[in-house]
Amino acid sequence: QVQLVESGGGLVQPGGSLRLSCAGSGVTFRSYAVGWFRQAPGKEREFVAAITWTSTSTYYADSVKGRFTISRDNAQNTVYLQMNSLKPEDTAIYYCAADKLWATMIRGTVGGMDFWGKGTTVTVSS
Repeated sequence: QVQLVESGGGLVQPGGSLRLSCAGSGVTFRSYAVGWFRQAPGKEREFVAAITWTSTSTYYADSVKGRFTISRDNAQNTVYLQMNSLKPEDTAIYYCAADKLWATMIRGTVGGMDFWGKGTTVTVSS
């Protein structure tokens, strides 16, 4: 079993930065691919970024490429999402998810993930 807890959300002005954290627990967390998803008000949950358990591969949605960076520290059982140049359209609840299969993770199928956190809210507004 894997438990995921997100943190780091908040209110930030357009153009600002935030770093989200996803702390994992459970003896097998380190063998899972981890991804970030987001859900804006009135919209479906969408894929944002993902990283393999070895950190050898990352994958991003086109909407965040060049602005967001995903990384992980397996010694700390934590995955990070550095978000720069934030825009109002980045406003959403951000969730982390874990899945054993990289192929499943990068397909971004919400219903296919093995585990989910409860989310952290990011608001980009002046």
